[in-house]
Parts: sequence; C-alpha cells; structure tokens
Amino acid sequence: MPHKFKRNGKWTGQWHGQVKVQGRRIRSPLMDNKEDAQAWEVDMRRHLAGQGADPTPQPTAMVSVIEWANRYLDYSQRYAPKTYSEKKNVMKRLVKAFGKETLMVSITPAKALEHLQGQYQQRSGYAANKERKNLSAAWEWGLEFLDGFPDGKNPFKKRKALTFPASKNPRYVPPESDFWRVVGKAEGQDKVLLLTLIFTGARIGELFRLRWSDVDFIERRVSLNTKKRENGSMEADWIPMTDALFDVLLEHRQNSTGEWVFVQQEGRNKGRQIKEYRGFPKELCKKAEVKPFDNHGIRHLTASVLARNSVPQVVIKNILRHKSLRMSDRYVHGPEDMRPYLGVLEGGLSNLEVQHEVQQ
Repeated sequence: MPHKFKRNGKWTGQWHGQVKVQGRRIRSPLMDNKEDAQAWEVDMRRHLAGQGADPTPQPTAMVSVIEWANRYLDYSQRYAPKTYSEKKNVMKRLVKAFGKETLMVSITPAKALEHLQGQYQQRSGYAANKERKNLSAAWEWGLEFLDGFPDGKNPFKKRKALTFPASKNPRYVPPESDFWRVVGKAEGQDKVLLLTLIFTGARIGELFRLRWSDVDFIERRVSLNTKKRENGSMEADWIPMTDALFDVLLEHRQNSTGEWVFVQQEGRNKGRQIKEYRGFPKELCKKAEVKPFDNHGIRHLTASVLARNSVPQVVIKNILRHKSLRMSDRYVHGPEDMRPYLGVLEGGLSNLEVQHEVQQ
C-alpha cells in the first residue's frame, strides 16, 4: 500500500507506491497524491506478474536506480576527476528524486521531463541540458552493459521537449597584454607554468600530469596526456616547443630533481606531484592589477592569438587537440606543421623582455 514520504520526520505531502519482489521492497517515484501511488502499485504488479502469468519478475524489471547509478559510477572512474565528480553529482540528484529502490522500468519520458524540469527551475537551463546529456549517456551505457536493464527507448535522449532555453556565461579571455603583465609578476615555477600554458595551449591538468620523460629536448617537443576522449582512456599528443619554451623548460629542468615537471612548492607534500593549484593564476592577477582570469582562459587566449595572426584553422584545432573537431586526415600533417605557427605566441614575451630591460 502507498506510504507517506517524510523528510526529517515530517510528511512532505507526497506519496510513494511500494511493492515487494522476491523479498525486496521496490518504491515508486514520489507522487502528489495517494491515488497515483496506488495506480503505480497496480501497474507494477501487473507488469511483474505478466498480467496473470508467472509472477517472477522479468530481468528488465529488476534493475533499480541505485544499482544503475553505482555500476555506472564504477565504470566512470576511468574519466578525469572533474568529469567523474560531475557524473557523481548527477546520479546523486537522480537517486534523491526517484528513490534508491525505484525500478528503472518505471522511469518514463514523462518522469524524465519532470526531473529535468525541476533542474531547470531550481538551477538553470544550462544545468538541465547538461544533466540530460549525462543521464542519456548513462542510460545508453546501461542498455549495452547492464544485465536486466530496460530495453525500451532512452527517456533522456535529446528531443525538443527535453531541451531547455539556456544562456551560458561566455568564458572570460584576457587581453594578451593583461596575460603578459601577469607573467611579469610571476616568479619561479609559476612563471614556467604560465609560459607552458600559453605556448602549448594545454589544459592545466595535463601539465600537472607532465613528467620529464614527456619532455623531449632533442626533438624539442612535449607529450601532453589527456583523458578528454570518448572512453576516458589516456591519450598522448606531441606538441612542438617554441624556442622560448625550450629555454624556459631547460632551465627549469636544471633546477628540478624529481620525475614531475611541476611539483608542490610547500607544505607536507612539497616536491610531490601537483593535484590542484587553488588561486592560480587569479592571485597573480591581483598583483598585476588586471581582471582575474582562469587557467582555461589562457588556453582560449592561445587560440585567439593564433587566429589573429592568420594561422590556419586546421592548425589551431590540431594544436588544441580537439579530436572531434579535427579535419580529415588529409589536412593533418603532424606536429612539424605546427612549429612555425607556434612562434607567433612569443611576441608578448619579447615585449615583456624589452620592458624589463628599460626598467633596469
């Protein structure tokens, strides 16, 4: 029979249906009235009994929301920490909305819309669309890899009704002059990190994973490892070093003793691999008295500087390693075709050196 749904000991005004399957208690999504919860129980019993046939539940009815969530999150550990954290939060919200023991077969397109509509109202259209994208991917994974998963249509699959109006705040990309002012205030490893970001277009996490074995001083190139791939596997790409980056990294190497290029500078983990670097480079932005920008803004700046200097779009895509955006293989000729174009990024550094000489 239906039960009142309580939170912190108080009835919320909602109900959930409940049926037992082989000793397990299966609950419905939250309902606004008792009659709907009763109707769900009748429909679920009819479904499980095969309308009067053997009451043993079919395999498709046995997967619960919590089982799906846990199995998918186990699989998702292969992705980058930020991606995994995002998926984990998506699943937490889903479990909270539908209930742990709710059967997957009871999640209909109507229920999917109700859940996403709630995200739209509570958070934003952008958040709701991102939620749908993650849940759709999780559902497709369940269809292929989870025994007993419902074999019907994906209720979270992109369709007009599940797409919400959204306005994502554009990422702030600093003026090139502001970036070089920040470089002028940076010292030691911070300066090396900033220059490596601008000269390679790397993601900050890729530089935190950078080992000296990934830096080829003979061929003057750097191997950047990324998990930004469809299956989350690590993949390496060689990026040529500019002359300035070669000099900076060579000097940094002479002062380094460990395997990691960038390490913790203080605290109990001093000398160990950097996992995160809070406040970088925004604290330096304050010193330079410029509008704060983040690490990924530097990656966008790299692309902007290249584009302003008439670097072909295919070369920019290759430098940024956006695999899904690359042109066909006949347009991609390897790292050496990037080298002459990367030199345009050094213009700001030359200006900075001139200013430094004048100040002296």
